[in-house]
Amino acid sequence: METAIFAGGCFWCMVKPFDTQPGIEKVVSGYTGGHVPNPTYEQVCSHTTGHTEAVQITFDPVIMPYEKLVSIYWQVADPTDAMGQFQDRGDNYRPVIFVKDEQQRKIAEASKKALIASGRFDKPIVTQIEAVKPFYPAEAAHQDFYKKQPERFAMEEAAGRAAFIKKHWDE
Repeated sequence: METAIFAGGCFWCMVKPFDTQPGIEKVVSGYTGGHVPNPTYEQVCSHTTGHTEAVQITFDPVIMPYEKLVSIYWQVADPTDAMGQFQDRGDNYRPVIFVKDEQQRKIAEASKKALIASGRFDKPIVTQIEAVKPFYPAEAAHQDFYKKQPERFAMEEAAGRAAFIKKHWDE
């Protein structure tokens, strides 16, 4: 098994697209990229810890190669918005692919270049590719949110994300 970490706005909306794929063992909501050990949700939302909401995915690379995970990521986040995602604003919602090694970096960078070359978006692609930093799982209430609170999850997803995905990715 391997791990991948992606940030694309509210972590509640980043779990389901990966969790429902073959070869995924688990998807954990959490925080990464900051300077405070074991931050809480409230601390991260205060914009004082430097953390970004993210998901850590444990996957079987034989069934679900990292390239496919990156492809899914591009289709569920807005790569043109550096300071938030949809209704969620601030540095803790910025889009980032956190890479654990040179192989992941090469795949992520090649994928980003291909997305830029595709012309799919009329604004620049601003998603960052950064080295992995410590990942801290979020509180239990934030795990598997789409399963625990489907009505609220649907409202979050409908707040711009679903329309954006449909506009840019539905063929």
